[in-house]
Amino acid sequence: MQSSEEYVKFLGKGIYGSVDLVKCRKSDGSLFHAAVKTSDVDERDTLQKEFRILSELKGCPRIVQCFGDDLEEGVDEEGNKVYKLRLEYASQGSLRAFMDMFQNGILPDSMIREFTSMIVEGLVSIHSHGYVHCDLKPDNILVFPSKEYEDLYNLKISDFGICVKDGEVPDHWNAEYPFVGTANYMPPESFHDGAAKKALDMWSLGCLVLEMYSGEHPWKGFKTEVLVSLLSGGHAPRIPEFVPCDAREFIETCFARNPKDRGTASDLLKHRFLREEEKKTENFDITAYCKYLRVFCCILPLFQKLKLK
Repeated sequence: MQSSEEYVKFLGKGIYGSVDLVKCRKSDGSLFHAAVKTSDVDERDTLQKEFRILSELKGCPRIVQCFGDDLEEGVDEEGNKVYKLRLEYASQGSLRAFMDMFQNGILPDSMIREFTSMIVEGLVSIHSHGYVHCDLKPDNILVFPSKEYEDLYNLKISDFGICVKDGEVPDHWNAEYPFVGTANYMPPESFHDGAAKKALDMWSLGCLVLEMYSGEHPWKGFKTEVLVSLLSGGHAPRIPEFVPCDAREFIETCFARNPKDRGTASDLLKHRFLREEEKKTENFDITAYCKYLRVFCCILPLFQKLKLK
């Protein structure tokens, strides 16, 4: 796809490799930036799985897009063989980094509603293909600036390294660490048998929305072994009193003890917590339409007079 690339800067490092920003030149001479995830031979299978899933989800709403027809092979500075996955670059970084720019990490209510709607749309894409993301959290949500409007953003779900098919038990699940994904975002059922179900992502979504309102990690200050005890006892992260009523209902739905009571991603898109944001948009459009209609009614008589003359 590209004839050359230029290293720009280091973006970060995760469990399965590092991520760098590179400037790429297409065969037609045009330039674009890409985030390149690099893994060594030991993690090749994980990176290959992520590429396969992203290829299957290519073009789906709210999912980060990958480039190329396969992983690229290369060598690192020490001459070791590495594999690279090219992804679209989010100039605003992760949702975690974006939240850090706000006081106490708390986002405005209207932005939380808008962002949540985008994330749920991404989950609809993932779940409709039979997958469970398994690690939904602010670090794995990318923020892109809107191409049409300033101060507006588009969110996309990324990092499919531990994504599995619905009902599948991940290879990394074991008795010592009985969580499918990041412990603070996992539901009670995740440590019973390790089977990842779509409802797992719904619980993680509730944790994520709660974090956008509170600015704090769910279960902040609790150790992993304590989490198992709390979740087994029927506890969920505490929702502060200042969280709006409809947002509270939405989060409580995500935290339902029975996974079936959490509903589907498609169900949650219809929740009044997200519909309120749609109503605001609809009201804005109606107001604008009425404004233009009044202007039209004012100038119509002038055109009629001119026509008579």
